[in-house]
Amino acid sequence: MRMVDIIANKRDNKELTKEEIEFFINGYTNGEIPDYQASALLMAVFFNDMTPEESANLTMAMVNSGDQIDLSAIDGIKVDKHSTGGVGDTTTLVLAPLVAALGVPVAKMSGRGLGHTGGTIDKLEALKGFHVELTQDDFVNLVNQDKVAVIGQSGNLTPADKLIYALRDVTATVNSIPLIASSIMSKKIAAGADAIVLDVKVGDGAFMKTEEDAVALAETMVRIGNDVGRRTMAIISSMEEPLGYAVGNANEVKEAIDTLKGEGPEDLTELSLTLAAQMAVVGGKEKDLEEARTMLEAVIKDGSALEKFKVFVNNQGGDGSLVDHPENLPQAEFHFEVTSDEEGYVEVIDAENIGVAASFLGAGRQTKEDEIDLAVGVVLEKKVGDYVNKGDVIAKIASNTEDVDNVVQKITDSYHLGAEQKKTQLIKRIITA
Repeated sequence: MRMVDIIANKRDNKELTKEEIEFFINGYTNGEIPDYQASALLMAVFFNDMTPEESANLTMAMVNSGDQIDLSAIDGIKVDKHSTGGVGDTTTLVLAPLVAALGVPVAKMSGRGLGHTGGTIDKLEALKGFHVELTQDDFVNLVNQDKVAVIGQSGNLTPADKLIYALRDVTATVNSIPLIASSIMSKKIAAGADAIVLDVKVGDGAFMKTEEDAVALAETMVRIGNDVGRRTMAIISSMEEPLGYAVGNANEVKEAIDTLKGEGPEDLTELSLTLAAQMAVVGGKEKDLEEARTMLEAVIKDGSALEKFKVFVNNQGGDGSLVDHPENLPQAEFHFEVTSDEEGYVEVIDAENIGVAASFLGAGRQTKEDEIDLAVGVVLEKKVGDYVNKGDVIAKIASNTEDVDNVVQKITDSYHLGAEQKKTQLIKRIITA
């Protein structure tokens, strides 16, 4: 078998065999296939797409290129969730204890975030003492005992994906649905998930800008998951404005706690319940989404979801008292208000810009080595559909520096007011098969 023939087949829009895909992945991972040939194949995929069978074979070839996490010692169906990213997306912090409170095991592997704010682990570290450095045995025992634990990413998972992702970034082949789908799904499968729930964001603040592209990506990933024996569901959700009100690590933890109390923002609550219902169904706990939602609303109402969060934090060395007293979470030294110099209904809030404003404060990192300031961030006071008068506070800034002029400007530029009252449609579509 020759790489040049595989490239020619895909160039001519022929379906690649499982053997051809494995030949490429194995050869590229071990350095036998050069970048220029890999680039040629990626570009051919970009233009000619992949069939469902090709996508499934590519995903599993990337899974098999490195280590795989064995979670078989954990009782029950292990459910994982993936979001394609967004601003203020705190759903994992809500979902993990919420779903665990129903008895569905959440054995989650999470990373630290590059970009506007930290990843799930960074947010959890706002809870003093919380750590993710668990042995495999401790991790398994915690999930079996209390149905939830989060561990840091370790081992040599999907090395093929890391190499291909870096190459896509410099060869203008990032925006290929089969390549995006196989990249995401390979990591979830290698991390040991039995079932997967996907939150595919769409809008100005998301990677997928149109609903058509978001649906295509979601359907591809759901099909891949089901084709390789992992029950998979997805939703398409809006990122036309930040999710919830809080952006920044400690801010988002507090908002997650409020949501588990039943006092969170309407959009974060709705998205969390929708995703959690899917997790309960694919995890085999409930038969249908409506039944699952009723059960989830009950564990919020009776306080067991919040209690599960407290147990989860304590189990991993964190200070569980912060769940009852979120005012003791990291606090910034300086606080500023951003006011509006015009009036009208909020028609758009540029989510990307709000994220950038938070990163200016130190809420995120640009390189792996950057230190995150857990205390800083932005809290929105007005959302899409709200009326704003001149002089009204539209956002609050928590900062550890007094110089926030660039942050104020970013936030002001993010708000677009008009005469028409609009409402964001949060859940665009649910994809179950």
